[in-house]
Amino acid sequence: MNPKSMTMKYLNILICSLIIWASSCEGVLDVSPKGVLSEDQLNTPKDAEGFVIAAYSQLGNDEINRPFSLWPYGNVRADDAYKGGRDPGDGQGFHFIETFSNIRPNMWELDGIWFYLYIGVRRANEGLRMINQFSENEYANLMARKAELRFIRGYFYFVLKTMFNRIPYMDENVPAEEYKLVSNVELSSDELWDKIADDFAFASEHLPVSQAQIGRADKSAALAYLAKTRLYQAYEKDERHQVVNINKDRLQQVVDAVDEIEEMGKYGLEEDFANNFLTGPYENGKESVFAVQFSTNDGAGRGRMNFGTMLTVPQGMGCCDFQKPSQNLANAFKTNQDGLPLMDSYNGENVDFVHDNLDPRLDHTIARPGNPWKYEKDLIFTEGWSRTPEIYGYYNSMKENVSPNDEGFVNVDPFYGNTKPRIILRYADVLLFKAEALIELGRQDEALPIINLIRERASNSTARLFNESGQALGNYKVSPYRTGENIQWNQENARKALRFERRLEMALEGNRFFDLVRWGIAEDVMNGYFEVEASRKDYLQGANFISGKHEYLPIPQNQIFWSEGRYQQNPGY
Repeated sequence: MNPKSMTMKYLNILICSLIIWASSCEGVLDVSPKGVLSEDQLNTPKDAEGFVIAAYSQLGNDEINRPFSLWPYGNVRADDAYKGGRDPGDGQGFHFIETFSNIRPNMWELDGIWFYLYIGVRRANEGLRMINQFSENEYANLMARKAELRFIRGYFYFVLKTMFNRIPYMDENVPAEEYKLVSNVELSSDELWDKIADDFAFASEHLPVSQAQIGRADKSAALAYLAKTRLYQAYEKDERHQVVNINKDRLQQVVDAVDEIEEMGKYGLEEDFANNFLTGPYENGKESVFAVQFSTNDGAGRGRMNFGTMLTVPQGMGCCDFQKPSQNLANAFKTNQDGLPLMDSYNGENVDFVHDNLDPRLDHTIARPGNPWKYEKDLIFTEGWSRTPEIYGYYNSMKENVSPNDEGFVNVDPFYGNTKPRIILRYADVLLFKAEALIELGRQDEALPIINLIRERASNSTARLFNESGQALGNYKVSPYRTGENIQWNQENARKALRFERRLEMALEGNRFFDLVRWGIAEDVMNGYFEVEASRKDYLQGANFISGKHEYLPIPQNQIFWSEGRYQQNPGY
């Protein structure tokens, strides 16, 4: 058994010992059932360690219909991917989310992810309440563990805020039985962001620079999420979710947080873009700021696998061919003769893989027929790997998937999972936070070398992009921006370049839709996308984004019932 499996086996044993307690619900009798532990019975530092592990565990407790990777909510809901699967009726709720049609508060897909995200909140709160019983003399790791739990709580609240906007906020001082008494409009949007930022700020002050155990949050991860939170908070919106002001103080906080990460020097860009999405020695590399760990053969049933992206496995590898990269995304990787993206004209004609210049990140992100799958020269991705190409096309998503020859590729009939860590935050993403903040502060000249650093890494990421005969898979050409030569680097052009770079670099990593909402441009981008894409994909005809409504999902009706009407529905639903 490898060390990763041994670690996960230990974690799973502790998780299982807590699950009865952690999943307890309101009873109807005042009789303590046998085999259930109360908080009064769990009162040692060793018990507290188990609570922390239970909170970490929830980061990977997703599944195909409520994936924490957010591929339906951040990629399919944007212009990066089609839902995929058999047809629009397969995973129909995700079809509604993709087309912004018939999205209803009673959809079980929405209720499920809300519920499981709040389980994460509750586990963090229960751990904090447990830990607060001790002094530092009694519990040597007290402050570090509090910081980890607050990081985890901040993470779950961040996801909830970006998905549902108006959410109830409960900390460790609110007993679980009183959660339903807290309104989802008790705090303003800015106050909610401050609460989330406070957790990451606390974590950044008390977490170590490095952790001995892989998977635990460190100081850089907390600072990175603090930067991300302040960046989202900086874009102040009106009731229709349009940007009315960009708060410069918040932007400076983004810059300051990323500066601190850079000064520590722990993280950096991988030399090859591909390294971020490979297994074995490449897992948890220097660009992985925070990642959820998975395993198999660890003594816990079928293992602690990544169930959340199982549906995205190509049909040619088993099942089920969801998250099919869009033609629009494929076209975005074209470059001109100077090696720059065609920001204004990329979607006029479909990419010609033989004659067009290409950004290498295309072939690290999108599997296309005729190319090796995951760089294996004797394993060719073919048209036959696609389930219903007449509906969703022939492309597949690569980043989250592995080779069928990988030892972490596991058949959990009828699905196939893998144990590759899920990177939640990459260092490239963090650098782009800083570049975006600098541009909006009017300091675009300071952002230029950051963007060029990422473009230069892309340009150098071609070593694996060859077929069996040694021929390059494309005409790769990526160049840095050179002000006064190939671009006038003013704020407007820098903003456009930054936003396009984010799309290319972070494609299919769950970010795109949330970026569009943050910038206040979701309506323009999505309806422009539908106008063209509907001529390519019949099922997108009639798709329409409504500003002031579709930026956020509806509050699940079951949760409104549970709160006895205290939760207010989001506008438009």
